[in-house]
Amino acid sequence: MRAVTAESFSFAEAVGGVRGVVEAIAPGLLFVVVFVATTDLRAALVASVAAALVAVAARLLQRTPVTQALGGLLGIAVGVFWAWRSGEAENFYAVGLWTNAVYLVVILASILARWPAVGLVVEAFRSGFVDQARERAQNAGAAAPEGDAADGAPSPFAPLVAWRKDPALVRRYTLATWFWVGLFALRLIVKVPLYFAGDVAWLGTAHLVMGVPLWGLVLWLTWAVVRRPHPASTAAATA
Repeated sequence: MRAVTAESFSFAEAVGGVRGVVEAIAPGLLFVVVFVATTDLRAALVASVAAALVAVAARLLQRTPVTQALGGLLGIAVGVFWAWRSGEAENFYAVGLWTNAVYLVVILASILARWPAVGLVVEAFRSGFVDQARERAQNAGAAAPEGDAADGAPSPFAPLVAWRKDPALVRRYTLATWFWVGLFALRLIVKVPLYFAGDVAWLGTAHLVMGVPLWGLVLWLTWAVVRRPHPASTAAATA
């Protein structure tokens, strides 16, 4: 989500680069290809888990951050467990459907409450709240220097609410949040009927097409709406 606060948008950086795309797509791609080719659920599940494990192992060997790969492995593991226990290949995607449904409800509720989720996320990054929270968590065990907690000090949560005083900014964040409502709603509209029909081939295809590519598109649309005007264009408009 940091990509939407950058001066320029990079699709590659937004989705984690080529490596991030491969790590996100490979497990699901192998699952659907192996299952369609062999109709063997066990082989498809093993292939999917193997791809996720290879991604984590490669990052560990190269001593690069493993957060994204571990997140993918966790998601795959839950899907594999569900499919294995039920014996139904379509349940490999059931967790993703529930996840999209939860995101849809939460994000839609943020709009109805007039606290659009995109506004909270973007302002948290722009104000440095995320970085400050990380630093506070890292220093939680250290004794605070005298005078640091003086009365009257500004609240660290102030930047998260200040933007709501600007009606134009609230409208922009609301519009951007609607893009995310559309993303999760579209996924459910397309994939839920395929899930209940047990059409694993098309369900897997929809999962891939509406995964990284659609995610990147919505990130770009969000960036285009919430980006700050360039100083030169702002000065020209004022003149």
